Amino acid sequence: MAVSSILLGQLWQMQSTGENWLVTKVYSEAFSSYAVLRKVGGGDADVRRVKVEKSADGVGLSGFVFTQDADAF
Repeated sequence: MAVSSILLGQLWQMQSTGENWLVTKVYSEAFSSYAVLRKVGGGDADVRRVKVEKSADGVGLSGFVFTQDADAF
């Protein structure tokens, strides 16, 4: 699912497991952007770096679904 932008504090749900992940950092590296996600209720080892995918509809994270109402921001 695409949103207009990836913001700190957003919750995303992993499609394969249904677990919720929190966006803790967003940064650019060369020609790509990445989001660092931390598993909600997880430990220090539960951190992932996911490439931000851009499309005509907006941006999204591969393997994740946005779980919040976009109008809340």
